[in-house]
Amino acid sequence: MAESVEQFRARARVWLAENMPRIDPAAPPAAHRDDERSWQRARELQKRLYDGGFAGICFPREYGGLGLDYEYQKAFDEESANYEMPLILNTPTFTICCATLLDTGSEEQKKQHIAAALRGDEVLVQLLSEPSGGSDLAGVLTRADRKGDRWVINGAKTWSTSAFAADYGLCLARTDWDVPKHDGLTMFLVPIVHPGITLRRITQLNGSTEFCEEFLDNVDVGDDAVVGEVNKGWAVASRQLYHERRAVGQSSEFASGTGSEGGRSTPVDYVALVEKTGQADNERVREMAGRVLVHRAVSDQLSDHVYRSVRDGALPPAGGTLIRLFHAETVTLDMDTGLAITGSTGVVGEPGEGLETGLRYLARQTVCLGGGTTEMARNVIGERVLNFPREYAAERGVPFKDVHR
Repeated sequence: MAESVEQFRARARVWLAENMPRIDPAAPPAAHRDDERSWQRARELQKRLYDGGFAGICFPREYGGLGLDYEYQKAFDEESANYEMPLILNTPTFTICCATLLDTGSEEQKKQHIAAALRGDEVLVQLLSEPSGGSDLAGVLTRADRKGDRWVINGAKTWSTSAFAADYGLCLARTDWDVPKHDGLTMFLVPIVHPGITLRRITQLNGSTEFCEEFLDNVDVGDDAVVGEVNKGWAVASRQLYHERRAVGQSSEFASGTGSEGGRSTPVDYVALVEKTGQADNERVREMAGRVLVHRAVSDQLSDHVYRSVRDGALPPAGGTLIRLFHAETVTLDMDTGLAITGSTGVVGEPGEGLETGLRYLARQTVCLGGGTTEMARNVIGERVLNFPREYAAERGVPFKDVHR
């Protein structure tokens, strides 16, 4: 007989207590995305999950997972919330790259790379954005040329999340310049340690070096590196963006655990914050905090509703962008409100909730950029969910080699 969700939950509760480190709320474990030690730790924890039979709960069994429904993953997430988990592997490895391979990769790619990631042996990243591309993903200039029985890739990528810690990257390149820009793209799975790849870390405003830029010089790969079909890379990229928007909106069934990475993204406790700042009786402050809490509740409910609607066909896959957009709205409101309540303490205060609120504010704009900008998300919803007319594009139908840039 199939194990029920509650039986699975009970078994997970016992296993977690015996095998995973419990988090001390006062001193959460370090999980800095720009620190290679955190990635090694995440790989070790992921291997522990795999050996214990709790890795890849929603991934098919033939690729190393358990093949269970989302309800089982959510039950495990609830039970594991107080334990150290390899959360930095969720995005982009599991929720974006492995999910994309599951939908578009070959059987060999799925058996090799999804299984390796679930064992903690591989980290996968996205190599999509380019220095001159902005939000126009289909306008990539990185090129892949056929030479003998190999593909040779040349170009540059940027804003690649945690590429320094990765083994493979999903790289979108142009393979045909004589057709419109969406029609001449191919997705490749390239090894990050290839001698033709030069990787540099990017320093952000808050000091983090999580993001990277890559320069590809004569990176040669075989046909086994092609994901999907040659010149059909836009279909793969579109599916990848669907998964990315769901991941950014924290609603992917492929995430391995949920919660705060090293305590850095723990939601603001507004009850404690207004009391600590002496504003518990301030009606305006209470109203501001209450608005954030309502947004959080709606965001959680919206994620579940949209997931089921896309799964059941009531919404198109582009409906996942609704989650991405509302999550960005919620987090932006959350960070703005936190800093408004803490005031100058969020900028020059002592370490603690106040200053931590200010530090979070420095990363405020990231939720408006990940998975495509908020402006792009509104376009997607308007054109592909609400069926509004598409906005004008001068290069539509024009061979990419003739497009001005």
